[in-house]
Order: sequence, then C-alpha cells, then structure tokens
Amino acid sequence: MRTRKVLALALAAGLGVGALSATTASATAGPAPRSDHGMQSGCQLSAGGRDVSHVIYLQFDNVHFTRDNPNVPSDLEQMPHLLNFLQSNGVVDTNHHTPLIAHTGNDILTSLTGLYGDRHGQPVSNSYRYYNPDGTSNSASSFAYWTDGVADNSVPTPSDSAYTMTGQDGKNTPAPWTAYTKAGCDFGAVSAANTILENTTVDINKVFGANSPEAAEAKANQSMAQADYVGIGVHCAQTSTVCAKGGARADLLPDEPGGYNGYQALFGAKAVDPAIAPGGVVDSTDGKQIADYKGNPGFPGFDAMTANNSLGYVAQMQEAGVPVTYAYISDAHDQHGANSGAYGPGQAGYVSALKSYDDAFGNFFTRLSKDGINASNTMFVVTSDENDHFVGGAPTPANCDGVTVPCSYAQIGEVNANSRGLLATQQGVTTPFQVHADSAPNFYLNGNPAQTAPTTRAFEQAWSKVTATNPITGTTGAINNYLADQTEMKLLHMVSGDPLRTPTFTSFADPNYYVYAGASSCASPCVALGPAFAWNHGDFASDINTTWLGLVGPGVRKLGLDDKVWSDHTDIRPTMLALLGLTDSYRSDGRVLTEFIKHDALSGSLADHTDSYQRLAAAYKQLNAGVGQFAAATLTLSNKGVASNTPGDATYTATEAQLAALGTARDQLSSQIAQLLDDVAFHDGRINRHQAGTLQQKAEALIKQAQQAAA
Repeated sequence: MRTRKVLALALAAGLGVGALSATTASATAGPAPRSDHGMQSGCQLSAGGRDVSHVIYLQFDNVHFTRDNPNVPSDLEQMPHLLNFLQSNGVVDTNHHTPLIAHTGNDILTSLTGLYGDRHGQPVSNSYRYYNPDGTSNSASSFAYWTDGVADNSVPTPSDSAYTMTGQDGKNTPAPWTAYTKAGCDFGAVSAANTILENTTVDINKVFGANSPEAAEAKANQSMAQADYVGIGVHCAQTSTVCAKGGARADLLPDEPGGYNGYQALFGAKAVDPAIAPGGVVDSTDGKQIADYKGNPGFPGFDAMTANNSLGYVAQMQEAGVPVTYAYISDAHDQHGANSGAYGPGQAGYVSALKSYDDAFGNFFTRLSKDGINASNTMFVVTSDENDHFVGGAPTPANCDGVTVPCSYAQIGEVNANSRGLLATQQGVTTPFQVHADSAPNFYLNGNPAQTAPTTRAFEQAWSKVTATNPITGTTGAINNYLADQTEMKLLHMVSGDPLRTPTFTSFADPNYYVYAGASSCASPCVALGPAFAWNHGDFASDINTTWLGLVGPGVRKLGLDDKVWSDHTDIRPTMLALLGLTDSYRSDGRVLTEFIKHDALSGSLADHTDSYQRLAAAYKQLNAGVGQFAAATLTLSNKGVASNTPGDATYTATEAQLAALGTARDQLSSQIAQLLDDVAFHDGRINRHQAGTLQQKAEALIKQAQQAAA
C-alpha cells in the first residue's frame, strides 16, 4: 500500500471460480464496429501487421490470485468479471514474481520501467533513508514526481541532491511514457507511481514553482490542492489535441536519452478533467462524480483510488482520445477512510469490497464495449504489485468461505517488533541507528560504517540472535530469516546509483513481523499485535514474491491460466513494447514473454529464433532475477556468513569472497545475455542455437555453483 510510512513514523514514536461466474466478461471479446474512440491521429502502435488502438494498463495494490485461506475464494476469484475476461481472451501468468524489496513503490516502478530497483533508484520503498554529512540519516518518500529530488519534507533542503528516480550513472531514470509520446500517443496517468504529482509540497514546487499560484493554494488549502493537482495527469504527444485544450505545462525530462524537447503535459485533475470530460466532470463506473472525502472534485486520494474511481478515469480518458492509460487501483483488504484496521480472508467487509470491485469491472467492460474498445483492438495488461502474507489467527467458524458464511477473527494484525528495544534488552546493543520499518527492515547505522567495520559486524551478529514470542501462535523464535549486507544487496539489485541511500544491511524477517525502531527499552511491550495492518509484504517469501500477470489483446495467445513460464515485473514492459512495435531508449532488465505471443505476431528475429530465445531467457531469469534461483542461493549463503561469529571473522570473510566472486561472474554473464536478448527482440539481432546453448549452460552452471556454496 502507498501510505504505510505513516504507521512506521507512529511506531517509531470450498468455492471456486465457477460458483462466482459472470457471463458478461466475454461480451467485450469479439470485434466491434469502429467507434469514435479509435486511434489517436498520429499514434502509431503496430506489430506483426496488427494495429493496436488502445493500451490499458492496470496495476492493483495487493490483489491476490492465490487463496489466503483454502476455503475462501481468492481476490481474483471474487472478481469474476475481470478473471473471466482475462482467461477467456488471453493469458493469466500465475508464475509471475516481484523484485526485492517487494513493496508497492519498487514493484510498480519496476513494472513501469522494466528495470530493477538498482537501476530505477527505489529498491528500498515505500520510503527509504539517506545519509547526511554528519552520519545521521533522514527518511524520504519513494513517491515523488519523476524528475523530483529527494522527497524529504522534514528539512528545507535535503543534504542528498540526487533524483528520487536515479540511475546507476546518477542521471534521472528514463521516463516510461516517452516511448508512447514519441510514437504520437498521449499517455494518461491515473495514480501510476511517480508519473503524476504525488504530493502537495515538493512535487508542486518542482512542476509549478515555489511561488506559483498552485503552491499558494497548497499552502492555503492542502486538501483542495491535492484534489486539483495530485494523482492525475496526461503526458502528451507533440500533436496532442488534449493538451491543446489548455492548462498544459512543459513536460521537462532533461536527462532523457536522445532529448525530449517540445512536449507538454497536464498535471492534476484541474487541468485534466476539463480536457477529457464534458463540463469537466469525471464520474466513477457507478455514475458518481469522483471527489475526495470533503467533496472536492478531482483526485480523491490514493487510498480512494478504488476500482470504480480508477476505472472511471481510465474510461473517460480513453473516450476522450487518450489511447494509452496506466492506472493504479488501491487494495481491497484494508479499511480505508474514517475506519481503520485490516480485514482477514472471508471477512464481511473484505468480501463486500471485492464485490464492489467486481461490479466496477463489470460496468467498465460494458462501457468499453459500447465504445468499441475490446480485445480485438486493445492491449489489456493487468497485474498486482505484490502478494501478501496474512498475519492472523484461525477464522471462526473454521469452515467459513466468506461468500456464504462470513469469517471472523479474534486475533488479526501483524506482529510489531521494536528492534531498538529488543537489541538493547536482549543483546546489550545500544549502537545508534535508524531503520526503514518493514518486514524486510533496512538498517542504517549512524556514521555509515563500512560493512566490515567491527561496529557493523557486532550489530549484525546481535540482530541475528534477537528473538520474539509471536502473540498469535505463542511460539518463540528468531525474528530474522535472512541477512543481506551490501555485497548481497548488490546481488539482489538493491544498491542504487545513489550511495547515500544504501542501507548498512537488510534483514528479511519472519513475514509475521513488522520491524521498527522505537524506544531503547521494553517498558512498553517491544512485541505486540498491530491490528491496523495484517498483510505483510516486502519480504523474501514465496507467498509475497509470487503474484500474477494478465495479458489480453492483438497478438496475445489465448492460454487461460498458465504457470509454465517463470516471469517477473521487469518482463512486462519489453513484452508490451514487442506487441506494440515500440522500442525504449535503454536496455531493460526483462525479456519478451514470447511464450504468450502468437508466432505470427513476433518480430522477424524473435520468430526465427523463438526456441533458442526462450531457453536462454528462462536461464537468464533464474540467474538475474531478484527472487530467482541464483538470488535465493546467495541470500542463504549471505545469511550464514553475516550471522556467523568465528575467530577472526573467518567464516564471514570467506563467504564475502565467495559472494563477491559470484556477483562479478553473474553481472558479466547476465549483461552479455541481456544485451543479446534485447538485440534479438528490438534490433533485428540474430542468435544461433549453439551460441544460446553455450550461454544457457554457463548460466545454469553459475546457478549450481551458488547453490552448492549455500548448501
């Protein structure tokens, strides 16, 4: 979720799809007469002789394909309008994965760019810390407009001058909309991370100016300014008629490869709504004007970007001639608004929320069908940022299914663990530090000591021994599951181009725990149930890292549910670009999921070398992905070394040498493979079977070497 930082700061202070089936989803699948909502003039999206008139990208916050309770239908099963549409008209990849850490910010930005966090700048999210010159660290939000600097409102000017979105070269990460706008297509952004203004402070100052009328409004009426300027935007092609309607500002991307001059954008509902809707009124899918909780029309807030509101904006943009729309949809398992707390699987409020989401998709597909926007002319891409680990007791009654028999929970909520108090009381460690609170907490020791410094090593060893008693299960055990120092974090794509934001180390904890840094004693319990949230993510755990991806549209094979292809979020963008006949100005970390594309829709090189490409790409993913086989092995090895305490720190020194050597070999080989895959997919490159086989064997051998070292 996108608002989790609030809690961290406060702490520091039986039924299946068939039973839920819907009949309307397939109504949008067949060809429809050309409507007025066809291709934007000048917009060129075509591959394999197939024109694509519309692109609709939807990314959920924590919506699950798998069941969190075997008796309770999953989130997607309770949204049959969506699930049936995807299954009937395309493919749902159920073997899809997140990067690390698996949080909304990193996951969505990885999906948008095709880059892991080390290359887009936000591997630690939804907030991160950065070091000041005096060795202390400050917290900053991962959510800031694309070209903004470090988003830290606690100081007038952050000491770190890097971009929020920063590449390994220190330049601003290439923006995801430029491939579309350069092709003549407007790009509508509906709360898609960092493609729109994320706040009424640093982002408004960045885009409009600190002395602008917009900044004055933000100071005088923050809620009105949020409704007017945050969360909604359109990045326009140079020939856009939408931006020509007024209110456009220069779309500045000074570091964009190849330049990006003469482009404009609409920032905020105050500019977007009049450009896309009659009378400037945008309605949700249930026909109500979209407004915030105070009644201000426009952006309702990120938590309020529920399916009906988000899809309402998407439909309105598409109908107004914005052919490419990327949208975020908030989670259904938390109580938003005046109420607080989390729902458990099958709880009445959760089921009701999912029913409202299903209704929204039913209305959405019906509306699009009337517009002539359907699977014959539109690419639909739907995914979730990550899965979750539910933290709660057993439901009552034990056989509840949620749909016919509601579930209730006597105990619900993640287990909050005060790392500062536990270290002081259990291990006698009072070394000053701060932590990015999470189930994958990132520790920042004051002074930014080296990973081999005695202070760092003593702290890591102490943390590995900290235990807690889970108040739900009554069992006592270590909080930490895996320790990753900076050597291992680099292997996991967690070290960005800004060295000031690199943590001292990361702990991937027992996913039942949410680790924060509170008081240095346990006068108040250091371990306690936190009912405000019950769905943990960020961690290295299969139920968090395995999610799903749905693809529908021209050139996509109709495979229904498919778990045969291991993929992750970096693969979404190159797959979309291959289907749309577009290219990026950079090489992504992903691969084209050719297994889901019709053979006659593949480019010449991909069509000629499909088998070799797929075999090599599969090995590449296991070698390079943040949660692939190589990463799993090195993380196990890292934990053994970092937690060790042998004479002369011999075990740690030896494992560090192994990890460093493995990392160097992995980086060299994965870079070679990635370049070859990119050349074949987008630059008419060639790959022969022998070449692919040799690289595949090298990748598999290196993975095996890491696994043997970790055994």
